[in-house]
Amino acid sequence: MYCKTPQNGAGCTYGALTELLMGTKLTLRTVEAAKPLAKPYELRDGDIKGLLLRVQPSGVKSFVVEWGRGKRTTLGRFPVMTLAAARTQAMAALADAAQHGTPEIAKPRGKVVTLGDLINKEYGPWVKANRKDGEATVARLESTFSEFLTKPLSEVNAWVVEKWRSARLKSGKTPATVNRDLTALKACLSKGVEWELLETHPLTKVKPSKVDTQGRVRYLLPKEDKALRKALHNRDAKMIAERKSGNRWRAERERELLPDIPDDGFGDHLTPMVLLAMNTGLRRGELTSLEWTDIDLRGKQLTVRGGNAKSGTTRHVPLNVEALDVLKRYHRQHSSNGRLFDLTRVNKSFAALLESAGVASLRFHDLRHSFASHLVMAGADLYVVKELLGHASIAMTERYSHLAPGHKAKAVALLGGGAK
Repeated sequence: MYCKTPQNGAGCTYGALTELLMGTKLTLRTVEAAKPLAKPYELRDGDIKGLLLRVQPSGVKSFVVEWGRGKRTTLGRFPVMTLAAARTQAMAALADAAQHGTPEIAKPRGKVVTLGDLINKEYGPWVKANRKDGEATVARLESTFSEFLTKPLSEVNAWVVEKWRSARLKSGKTPATVNRDLTALKACLSKGVEWELLETHPLTKVKPSKVDTQGRVRYLLPKEDKALRKALHNRDAKMIAERKSGNRWRAERERELLPDIPDDGFGDHLTPMVLLAMNTGLRRGELTSLEWTDIDLRGKQLTVRGGNAKSGTTRHVPLNVEALDVLKRYHRQHSSNGRLFDLTRVNKSFAALLESAGVASLRFHDLRHSFASHLVMAGADLYVVKELLGHASIAMTERYSHLAPGHKAKAVALLGGGAK
């Protein structure tokens, strides 16, 4: 959707926008292009009557379903909630409303008394609709704070949480892990205060545990890098040979053949994911959220959209020679539509790869550390590395500063040779 009618430089006027969309259905293009104005406005879908996109002056875009005059509820925020998911939920809600008057999604969920009530009736549905890691957040809360779920909200206070923290640390959990758990709980209770289910936040005085922010940066050593690449090559070669053998067997029995894998192709997703992580520094979640529309082979860059980035900010990452070659080869094997990698986890296949390569104590996330570490060791500016990684602050990038070639030695050398 393109509109040339300005309003204080903020974009299209509401009238121009609605005129453009009248009688047409919402598309990803129109949703992404809808610009914030001085006042909130809504775009109605011409395909599914009752589905709307509400755009706030802040830029927040939410899908809304309306089943009668003044009868509506919010489905979720874009881009955490996709247009396809909004359509599915809207159709289900409208069908539910036609049968029962009020769709289940809009019914009051009962009185919130315990922490479990807050999570299950209020915070859980909200976080799942508005945060890309919503499902994982709810699972973390229910698992980590299971002993608190039946407690009245008034009893979830600083004292019991400090006892919980001491026991958690004593059991061997790292301060960083405990801090992440505590942050999840505090976020949940903050929403309880915002929604007036709690008068005050009970954990405002509970501070995070002290953590070594520099920590140990695990990155691939040259020998490990070589071994990992060899293991990837061998794995693909084996899968390609097995596909050829399998298709010969199928042809002899007049069975449908499986798609051929080119000799320079990849057996599956693992090699492209690993090599892209090593050459772009993308997080695993950012990799698995990539769509082919995010890849610009001609411009030699990829785009990490804000809704899929930890920082919430869109960034553009240049593609070096190897990353570009990997994507071109992988593209020849796959459709140009949808996601590059139709999966969320690679734990088992990555663990097997490390075992065959003889590389120990390496997580998939350490490939991101390798990308940053090797850039810094090659003399890259920390601020450039920060932008490539999508860090919210330079403090997060400074963990790699000790790897800069001779930076401390050069500083000390400024003092001269000392007494002679």
